[in-house]
Amino acid sequence: MKNLKDKVAVVFAASGDIAGAVAQSFSQHGAKVYVTARNLDAVKALAREIKAGGGSAEAAKVDALNETEIDLFLKKVVSDHGKLDIVFNGIGADYSEMGGRPPTTTATFEQFMAPMERICGSQFLTSRVAAKYMMQTQSEGTILLLTAALSRSKMPNLAGITAASAAVEGMTRVMAAEWGGNGIKVICICPGALMETKRISGWINAFAKEHEIPADQLVMQYKAFDILKTSPTLKQVGETAAFLASETGTVFNSHVVDVDCGKLNIL
Repeated sequence: MKNLKDKVAVVFAASGDIAGAVAQSFSQHGAKVYVTARNLDAVKALAREIKAGGGSAEAAKVDALNETEIDLFLKKVVSDHGKLDIVFNGIGADYSEMGGRPPTTTATFEQFMAPMERICGSQFLTSRVAAKYMMQTQSEGTILLLTAALSRSKMPNLAGITAASAAVEGMTRVMAAEWGGNGIKVICICPGALMETKRISGWINAFAKEHEIPADQLVMQYKAFDILKTSPTLKQVGETAAFLASETGTVFNSHVVDVDCGKLNIL
């Protein structure tokens, strides 16, 4: 089903696994997709893959933490198409970018703020620039943000990224309230820890090495909270994003949508 036929979609931080899956689904549902990241080679490869599957995609180098680059790129997209229908930002933080997992009593202010600036800051920038162009063109589009279930779980030594994840969810509700009068929908996607992603496997392996714990033990501890015997896949996350960006997905405006098959440890 082509739920997004003739829509113009921009995916930021598309070199990541989740954003790549979202871009694939947008394309499969009929959208013209622009995939951007600081790693141009990675998004060029993604664009080639989308085209090989019969979709439409173009790649560009854009730093999702640089407002000038974001603005110039979205300005060009709007100039080429006269509208902007969908924006998704898949930015995340690697273990090293979080400064590891120091206890809150010993973490520096810089370590605490690093995930806030990278994750919440980037979502703030891409969302507000996208909203500006959607208002100018009366696109009545959809802005999709990404958060993590850490926002509502209780895990030690993760103050910075937990605070950043909660901040993204709060910002989603504020933006939806501000821009709803212009027909702009703002929705936040919250996937569970996807074991097939390089970021989550990297987190697990780095933590296991640092604390001399078997990586398999950490995976088992996380999966012990699964309600079902199955876990979400990247494809399911992508399909959920495509649904939320469709006309039917409008009913979830301002909401945080969990994509985790249900977890007992998530509020």
